[in-house]
Amino acid sequence: MLTLTSPVDTPWHHLPAGAKLAALAGFTLVLFALKSPWALGAALGLVLALHLPGGRRFGLHALKMLRPLWFFVVVVSAWHLWTGEPRTGAVIVLRMIAAVAAANLVTMTTRLSDMLSVIERLMRPLAPLIPPRRLALAFALVIRFIPALGESLARIRDAWAARSPRRAGWRVLVPGVLAALDDADRAAEALRARGGTDGEPPRG
Repeated sequence: MLTLTSPVDTPWHHLPAGAKLAALAGFTLVLFALKSPWALGAALGLVLALHLPGGRRFGLHALKMLRPLWFFVVVVSAWHLWTGEPRTGAVIVLRMIAAVAAANLVTMTTRLSDMLSVIERLMRPLAPLIPPRRLALAFALVIRFIPALGESLARIRDAWAARSPRRAGWRVLVPGVLAALDDADRAAEALRARGGTDGEPPRG
């Protein structure tokens, strides 16, 4: 759970975590400023091009991490086609895919310990209210858990599809919640084994 960094080495692995997180924040702001499907398509193309240095294995893993999005892509596209607003639907879908793909790229090329260090530095002004390290750890774990939970739900849906011709729908929620709790237990055990929130930053 704590290690989602890709073992495939890319040039992006060697960039400072702070620069990558700042670029991700700026890119996301630009995405929400863009209103044209063509411009958003170009932004998505840029993100896809940034995956190319990692090669086939890296790219396939990145595509796998996007699998949980396809349900939302289908629903949003179908709704806007039905309401006669395909352009609006295309804008939403392209923006969503580009933002998540960019976030996944940062996640795959940045160690958790590096993210912790950056967020901890940014949170130091809040030290009188809450320990910066705990707040940084919370942010970092959210970043790590989102794609991991998406993969978990995708595996549950695949297992359901292999055993039943019926759509899984809401039925994946209970096993999904249980899987999330199990992942949380394992993450807590890993943190305790590595010194908790007061020791050295966990690697990964």
